[in-house]
Amino acid sequence: MKASVIIFPGTNREQDVADVLESVSGRAPQLVWHSETEVPPSDLIVLPGGFSYGDYLRCGAMAARSPIMRDVIAKAKQGTPVLGICNGFQILCESGLLPGVLMRNASLRFVCKDVWLRVEQPDTVFTRRFKKGEVMRAIAAHAEGNYFTDPETLARLEGEGRVVFRYADKNGNVTPEANPNGALNNIAGICDERRRVLGLMPHPENTADPMLGATEGRKLFESLVESLVA
Repeated sequence: MKASVIIFPGTNREQDVADVLESVSGRAPQLVWHSETEVPPSDLIVLPGGFSYGDYLRCGAMAARSPIMRDVIAKAKQGTPVLGICNGFQILCESGLLPGVLMRNASLRFVCKDVWLRVEQPDTVFTRRFKKGEVMRAIAAHAEGNYFTDPETLARLEGEGRVVFRYADKNGNVTPEANPNGALNNIAGICDERRRVLGLMPHPENTADPMLGATEGRKLFESLVESLVA
């Protein structure tokens, strides 16, 4: 699987993602600097976490206007899968590839802790190895993870099965207590209409190695390899 990981000024999770991608696919991804104008031929594009442009203006707003994003958007529209994690999710929303915004956490504090995500939609290239209702542990590390959108868009996301992950407890119960940031409907991750673009706030790459104490997140990357490698 040929993967490209896009790096912006302030990105800091590119190596974590690259390590997992190489581990599951046997091939190191290409690291692409934001000022490039074209993404190399890729089966997958990843926008990793971090603090692009220091989170100035709005999280992801400046990165969404980087030169490389014109080609990321074009390739996404052509069908290339795009995964945005944490800051990458914010960039996807700011670029218009996904609807809604990521606002300041309801607590107004940075959150860094284990969270559990219930898989709501296994019918994507990102989740095909999961079962509906399965729980995946991931790491929340954000100050602006509070997903918000207008009522009509929220109803459409829910009705079209585009909520892919939802914050839950260890047993899969969706509760207010399991929500680390105040996101509407406990939303942790959504996809586009074709289910080829996924924005996910917590970090699955940090629960993808036994040495890190958890391996649940590895299934997401294995799903991609299974889906995209002929």
